[in-house]
Amino acid sequence: MGLEAVGDLATHLILSKLGPNDTGRVSCVSKRFRDSASVDSLWSKICLDDLDLVSPQDPQGNPAPSFKAAYQLWREAFAMYPWPLVLRVKRCWGKLKSWLSKNYPEAEATLRGGASESDIEQLERLLRVTLPLPTRVLYRFHDGQELADKKLTGNSLLLLGIIGGYHFYDHLVNVYLLPLSQVIVETRKVRRYLGFSSRSKCIVVAASLTFNKKLFFLNCTNGQLHVGTGELSTDGEMIPCVPNSLIRSVHDSSGDQHQDAMLLWLEEHGRRLESGIIKVREQGKIRSISLFPEVPPSCSVAVTNGVKIRASAVFVPEWANLQHDSEKYLFAYSIRMSLLPEGCIIDGMTFNSCQLYWRHWLIHSNDAIAFDGGGEAVIGEYPLLCPGEEEFIYESCTGLPSSRGSIEGHFTFVPGRLADEKGAPFDVQVATFPLQQPDYVF
Repeated sequence: MGLEAVGDLATHLILSKLGPNDTGRVSCVSKRFRDSASVDSLWSKICLDDLDLVSPQDPQGNPAPSFKAAYQLWREAFAMYPWPLVLRVKRCWGKLKSWLSKNYPEAEATLRGGASESDIEQLERLLRVTLPLPTRVLYRFHDGQELADKKLTGNSLLLLGIIGGYHFYDHLVNVYLLPLSQVIVETRKVRRYLGFSSRSKCIVVAASLTFNKKLFFLNCTNGQLHVGTGELSTDGEMIPCVPNSLIRSVHDSSGDQHQDAMLLWLEEHGRRLESGIIKVREQGKIRSISLFPEVPPSCSVAVTNGVKIRASAVFVPEWANLQHDSEKYLFAYSIRMSLLPEGCIIDGMTFNSCQLYWRHWLIHSNDAIAFDGGGEAVIGEYPLLCPGEEEFIYESCTGLPSSRGSIEGHFTFVPGRLADEKGAPFDVQVATFPLQQPDYVF
């Protein structure tokens, strides 16, 4: 039986199993197949499978007359790029935007529309670089973020950088993806004031807009992403943000897998957000994406006599000094403590509050003890815990001579209050949590 004898329903079923390229080839066989391959329900499935489109839209989000027309518009808009790379970048942005829309819509609203080819070519001309292919496609979807340093809503200060950051003592970091116009401005500043050569192929693609500077540089030659250390201004010291072994085909459009550090970095960031490793946190009057891990194994959890302690750390590259003998690497750590709803239970007795009096830390660098000691209070405070209240959170930091270590210890509490003790002091465990320079540095 020839193909022409196949019924319309069977033909549609066969075509629905094909990809867009094969569907286009089949449409060249005959007018009947051309008509069958033009049915919009078929292209609706192709648009959903390839582009995750539930309605016909062009790359700018404008309505298209049909799903087939929408698909053609997408292919034409990105005709100069490998199509698998375009689909991968779209999935990357899609995951990030989906998470932001559910968890931090104020930050999603700062994403700019896609840059044009002429915008990209202008940057390349002014900075004398050629952007890696994956980074070009990333910017074609979204030209970074609108650079609002902060936004007030109610009593909260919103820090809207989609990469996030951390806050300890007076050090506040919140990283934005820069739009191309700001990439030009910041890169020129770096070349002028930090002594980078005008022939440098590194450009600033992400930065913290707070008082504490943190700069991320894309090497347009090899596709690696770097972050500046504490010695950036004196000797240009930087740390790679992505394993070099993963970067490939950054300029070769004929390669079979295109991934520079920018794409890998954003994909990993999206994975951490989706899996709940990092979250939006509201601490005091500041709301932002916090880079302190929230789940094991990077976050330890221990409960002692009803007191729950969660602890995790983050590498702080902008304070690293790889030439220093004893404190090459700086880590910030976050301690979250709370009293379970059933209260503080000691030897079968229940107390409706307990208050911290003392802390003790054991800090390892690799397997050697780097610090063993303690003192009263935490950051000058004696937190009082009551059942069901929000966590008391505090952050501090420590330096290590190595890129790997750990912290463990305990807090000493008294049942009741320090001014009205209801029993003997007791120790609350802080389970071991890692200090480690990660493969992906944010």
